[in-house]
Amino acid sequence: MNKLTKVGCSALCGSLAAISAAHAGDLTVTGGVDMSWVSLDDDTVGNPIGIGSNLTFKGNGELDNGWTVGLTIANLNGNAYSSTAVSLGMGGLGTLNFNQGDSGNGIQAFDDKMPTAWEEPWGAGLGTGIQMPKGVGTSPNVMYTTPKVLGITLTGAVSHDVGGADVADKTSSGDGGGTTGRGYDVTANINPSLGTEILSGLNLFAGLHSTEVHTAVEGDRYEGVAGVTFDLGPISVGYAKSGITTGLSETGNNVSYYKNTMYGVAFNVNDNLSISYGFQDSEKGFVNPGDNETVMMDVNSLQVAYTMGGASIRLADIDMSDGFYTTGTSKDRSATVLSIALAF
Repeated sequence: MNKLTKVGCSALCGSLAAISAAHAGDLTVTGGVDMSWVSLDDDTVGNPIGIGSNLTFKGNGELDNGWTVGLTIANLNGNAYSSTAVSLGMGGLGTLNFNQGDSGNGIQAFDDKMPTAWEEPWGAGLGTGIQMPKGVGTSPNVMYTTPKVLGITLTGAVSHDVGGADVADKTSSGDGGGTTGRGYDVTANINPSLGTEILSGLNLFAGLHSTEVHTAVEGDRYEGVAGVTFDLGPISVGYAKSGITTGLSETGNNVSYYKNTMYGVAFNVNDNLSISYGFQDSEKGFVNPGDNETVMMDVNSLQVAYTMGGASIRLADIDMSDGFYTTGTSKDRSATVLSIALAF
């Protein structure tokens, strides 16, 4: 990690000058690389070697009144822009987060919280096409997070135009397609330990999302998720449900909903070695079920991860049936993925 100290965050100071001046802060740069080998059973692989890069800039400072400011800019593969987040920590009043790009804010933070040694079953290297709740997380948004009180943390996020483009300062995106308007997310994370050690690893979480749809024949889009995770010593388990109602009209071959069920269990053998098993199924239903058959896709993965300082070695074995919600043996696929990650 390269660290540049005493760099004034002028962009933040300018936007927050009405609140208070910011002290000179720190700017840090971190990076990493992931290298993988993918083997697909009964399928053409082509080049099996992949390389992914990660580069993150983080700045922080403090205002005269004790509030904190933070800036995060993430660049992923090929130095491609991913997201920018500006946070304002207001002490006992909570935190404001201004975000664009693929932020992970709102309900998107809860799309899959199952314990795993490495990645979600659907995200470990085998394309699935699974539909998960994203809420305002993939659109420019503003999120407020409450302080943690009695083990409860709440968030509320809003996007002024779901699907709107990311833009620079002193500009606007215009109408993001004309069919969607504002989106709203609310989430809750609860750690009901009640002061007991046995419940300290218990977490309950839930989130809801709605998107305004501006057409005469379609309704608003809704998404939801709820689940539980529990850590006890070296073992972590989790279970969750999520769903999407599209609001699409009854004309044509339109999708009505997606329903997801997921669970996972992970075991830390020691400080370096962990193993996990994860499963998820996803049901796709149609507006006119008499004309279309409901499709159930499922994917599961057994994973092993070993960490040595800044290096990690991960292995995932993945099986999928009816991938991309398409029936037939050609959509039943298996893969083995070996990954090596280096952090700097």
